[in-house]
Amino acid sequence: MSTSPATDPQAPPPAPPSLADAVGGPLGIAETALPAAVFVVVYTASGSQTRTAAIAAVALAAVLAAARILRRQTPMYALSGVLGVAIAGYVAAKTGKAENFFLPGLLLNGAYAGAYAISILVRWPLVGVIVAALTKADSSWRQDPVLVRVYARASWVWVALFLARIAVQAPLYAAGALVALGAARVAMGVPLFVVGIWLSWLLLRATPGGAPWARAVAARAER
Repeated sequence: MSTSPATDPQAPPPAPPSLADAVGGPLGIAETALPAAVFVVVYTASGSQTRTAAIAAVALAAVLAAARILRRQTPMYALSGVLGVAIAGYVAAKTGKAENFFLPGLLLNGAYAGAYAISILVRWPLVGVIVAALTKADSSWRQDPVLVRVYARASWVWVALFLARIAVQAPLYAAGALVALGAARVAMGVPLFVVGIWLSWLLLRATPGGAPWARAVAARAER
C-alpha cells in the first residue's frame, strides 16, 4: 500500500522557508506595506484630504496588481489585493475619517483569529487544511493525532499573531493616531507574517507529514 506524500514518515525534514518566498518576494512586500504608507503620507501632505489619500492608495494597489498580472501570476490574488485597498479607501472617504482606512483590516484580523481558533476547537486546524490544499494532499492527515496536534499548535501561532495586531492597532485606531496606526500596520504586516511562517515551520519540520509545509510556502510564493 502506498503512503500519502502528506503523511510519509520517510519524507526528509523540510528546509527552512525562504523569507523572501514566504512574503511573496519584493512585490508581496510592496502590496502589503505600500498602500497603507501612501495613504498616510498623502493624507498628511494634502492637508487631511481623505478622498485624495484613498485614491492614491487604490491607484498604487492597482499598479502593483497590474505588475503581478504582467508577471503571469494568479490574477485572483492581485485583484483581491486591489479590492481590499478599495474597500478600505471607500470606508475612509465615505466617513471622512482617515483612521477608518484601517478599520477593515482590524475587522479582518479579528475574523481570521476567530476562524483559526474555531478550526482548532473542531479539530480541523486551518494550517493543516491550508497545507493540504496547497500541496494537493487529501485529508488523511486528520487520522494522525500527532499531526493534528502539531497543526493545531501552528494554528494557535496565527491566532496569537492576529490578536497581537488587534491589541496594538485597536487602541491607536480608537485614539485616531493615524501616523502611529500606519506605522504599526506596516511594522506588524510582513515582519509579523514572517514570524508566523518561521514558528510554524519550527513546529512542523520534525513531524511526520511536516515536509509539505515547505512546498506550501513555495506554492504561495508563486502567486
